[in-house]
Amino acid sequence: MRLPIYLYLFLASSFSSCAQHSIPEVLEKFNHNTVDYISADSLRKMEPPVLLDARERGEFEVSHLKNSVWVGYETFEIDRVLETFPDKDVPIVVYCSLGVRSEDIGEKLKKAGFTNVKNLYGGIFEWKNKGYPVYDLNQKETEKVHAYSTYWGNFLINAEKVYTHKTGDTPE
Repeated sequence: MRLPIYLYLFLASSFSSCAQHSIPEVLEKFNHNTVDYISADSLRKMEPPVLLDARERGEFEVSHLKNSVWVGYETFEIDRVLETFPDKDVPIVVYCSLGVRSEDIGEKLKKAGFTNVKNLYGGIFEWKNKGYPVYDLNQKETEKVHAYSTYWGNFLINAEKVYTHKTGDTPE
C-alpha cells in the first residue's frame, strides 16, 4: 500500500542524512514504475497530449505547463476527468513537481480504463530545469515555479522558487 504524500515528505525531511540527491534517486526511491515515463525532451517534440497537473491548486496557480488541466492530488476526482475526457484512448501526460504524485494519479487513470497514460519524468521541475516554459494563470510565461518545500526545492535549479502562493496558503 502506498503512503500518502505528506508521509513521504515527512520521511524525506526527517532523514536528510539518507536523502536523495537527484531526481533519478527520488523517483527510484518513491515510485513503483507502474506508469510509463515520458521525458521532457520527448514531450516537447510531440503533438501536445492532454496534460494533467496533479499538484495542489496553489502550486498550479504559480505556474504550470501550457494548456494543462488542474486535477489535483488530494482532491483528485476520476469522474471529473472522465466527464472532461470521455475518450479513454486519448494520450494523457500527468505531471507534478517531480513525478511521484503524478504516478499515483496515473495509476488511477489506468485503473479507470485510460490506455495511453504517461508520467512526466522529473515533473515540472525537470521541465523547467531544461529551460522549457511555464505559464501563470494569465497564460503569460513566468520563471516562477512552486517548489513545495525547501527540501524538494533543491531539485529545482532553473527557476524562481516560490514556497507559498498568493493567498498565503502553504502546502507544508
